[in-house]
Amino acid sequence: MSLLPWIGVVWLFGIGLYGIVTSRHFVHLTGCLAAIQSSSYLLLLAIGYRYGAVAPIFYDKKPGTQAVDPVVQALVLTDVVIGATVSALLLALILQLHKHAGTVDPQAMRPMGRAGVADGRQRRGGRVG
Repeated sequence: MSLLPWIGVVWLFGIGLYGIVTSRHFVHLTGCLAAIQSSSYLLLLAIGYRYGAVAPIFYDKKPGTQAVDPVVQALVLTDVVIGATVSALLLALILQLHKHAGTVDPQAMRPMGRAGVADGRQRRGGRVG
């Protein structure tokens, strides 16, 4: 068993996590989430890999032939589809956010629950008081 895929998993996860922590742009944040998702693909493939094994198609193989686990391959394919769907949904939400707020910087946006508060007092009827 090689250590290289596991190092790749940790590296991809670390790069994605660092990007999420330091991100000041929602599109960059979505890309960092995709990097973390890619680390999960690599993790699943590293778990399911068998050295010297063949694809799990047995019609022309002798009984007892070692094969890779098809469940792990199905999980990776499902993970890829879910990752693409989540990324597309996040990017669509970012577009709507940019249309509404005019920015995609999380620090530049005002909190949603503070729209009617001015100087710590509740606004009523357009006047503070």
